[in-house]
Amino acid sequence: MAGEDCVRKRPSGSTTTYKSPENEEMQRRPDGDRSFQNSSNGRVDVDHVITRKMQLIAEAETNTTTAVHCLQLMLAQATFKGLLSTRSCQLKPVFMKEVDSHFTEFVNSLVAKSALLDSSSSASLFPASCSEKELHKAKALRAPPEHGKIFTARRSLLDELFEVSHIRTIYHMFIALLIVFILSTLLVDFIDEGRLVLGFDLLVYVFGKFPVVFCTWLCMFCATVIIPYSLFSQWAQGYCSSSHRVIYSLFYGTLFTLFQTVGLGIGPTYVAISYALPPASRFIVILEQVRLVMKAHSFVRENVPRVLSSVKEKSSSVPIPRISQYLYFLFAPTLIYRDNYPRNPMVRWGYVATKFAQVLGSLFYAYYIFVRLCIPQFRNSSQETFNLRGLVLCIFNSILPGVLILFLVFFAFLHCWLNAFAEMMRFADRMFYKDWWNSTSYANYYRTWNVVVHDWLYYYAYRDFLWFFGKKFKAAAMLSVFTVSAAVHEYVLSICFGFFYPVLFCLFMCFGMLFNFILNDRRKGPIWNVIMWTSLFLGQGVIICLYSQEWYARQYCPAENPAFLDYLKPRSWSCHVQM
Repeated sequence: MAGEDCVRKRPSGSTTTYKSPENEEMQRRPDGDRSFQNSSNGRVDVDHVITRKMQLIAEAETNTTTAVHCLQLMLAQATFKGLLSTRSCQLKPVFMKEVDSHFTEFVNSLVAKSALLDSSSSASLFPASCSEKELHKAKALRAPPEHGKIFTARRSLLDELFEVSHIRTIYHMFIALLIVFILSTLLVDFIDEGRLVLGFDLLVYVFGKFPVVFCTWLCMFCATVIIPYSLFSQWAQGYCSSSHRVIYSLFYGTLFTLFQTVGLGIGPTYVAISYALPPASRFIVILEQVRLVMKAHSFVRENVPRVLSSVKEKSSSVPIPRISQYLYFLFAPTLIYRDNYPRNPMVRWGYVATKFAQVLGSLFYAYYIFVRLCIPQFRNSSQETFNLRGLVLCIFNSILPGVLILFLVFFAFLHCWLNAFAEMMRFADRMFYKDWWNSTSYANYYRTWNVVVHDWLYYYAYRDFLWFFGKKFKAAAMLSVFTVSAAVHEYVLSICFGFFYPVLFCLFMCFGMLFNFILNDRRKGPIWNVIMWTSLFLGQGVIICLYSQEWYARQYCPAENPAFLDYLKPRSWSCHVQM
């Protein structure tokens, strides 16, 4: 039949493209040369990438149109010859088999071309100012995937998902919920006060004493710039000529450890406590303290093996990074040091402004969540005695604000804040998180929730533990990583809230470890995703409930002449105020 001939004779990759001289030249080139073009300054030719994308779209439309025309022709012929009723059982299988074969071949070809174009354009984001020989040499210096993290140019997952209208609608729903919170707060205040109350007393309080915060951060940052780099440079320059290399290395290692412990550890903590900084201000100081400690460790950990290797190979030069490379690393949104990272050709300042605006919006979102859902519930919690019924009700009433706070922390920090700094630094690798919401196991959730911190823990805690003790101790290595992560999280909360109440530590070490082995990577069904979300909801309710109760208990029931044990004993268990 003519319709079958139409389907059978149609080339799977045929298309009608623009016959400009540029396109004809591109078609005459080998596939490797056609994949991407670079401009004279080594940047990716954006016009060429767009043209190739348009050609693929035109190819898809042309092939789809051709298939539809063939279908119409076959049906018309069958109807004209009276075959639609008598031979439909024979015509349908033959036709569908031909269409499915050619369409599958066409789709596979289209996907392969698109993937090749994307990978080529991403690779061409690197400057091409060096020769091919230098490029191969640079690639040889990079660690293979099994030895270290490889940075590549890629977008954040939410930026890609927000291009889908259905996912963007979920984002709009959260904005609508914020509007409802704002209207609810304004209307209730207007009814109670008889006027609009537009003050943000809670925000002013939690971010108080900002000059102290800024001065503390500036001192921490300057010390991190000068001291680790100076210690490493002096050690690297004198290591080759030293006759007692072990003692020499121990001396500089001790100085670096003292700086990490005293300069970046005790110093900022003492300032946060002695100046009685409010909670949010303490969070800024302590989180920056932890970040700079991890950055300095990564810089030394990545560069010391290079110096040892150069000395072993009797190289004439010592591989000491430039101070500009170290300074860029301190601002870059990663905790893994590299001399160079993939860079984007330009900064989209509109994108930066949008991300910072979303961070500010998330901050006000969190404010209204506490004002409408948390403070009214916990303000009078000290009037009731501590009992099991009240605890259960408190936990379940805290699930909604806890989950909203979880989403806001993820969106504001891991997506908006890190992407804003990455854009300003032209940092091209935007994989700060993965699709943690699809996790069916806690092992996968821990790997995908915060990729930035996970990479540091994996390479410098887990992998180094196995390197030191042997690969037989994987369970012990995993336990050590959980312990370090839980201890640091609890340390941050204890300093910021001003009391020790190890709720998060117990959740990490008990339920976190248990779920990590029970809900492992072998769990693939959707029911496991439901179980993971249910346990995550309950955990957020426990955290919000217990820490909020303890906060208000210490406000209403302050200890007179407190002993050391009074700082460790939960006050909410015994506080009962008659109001």
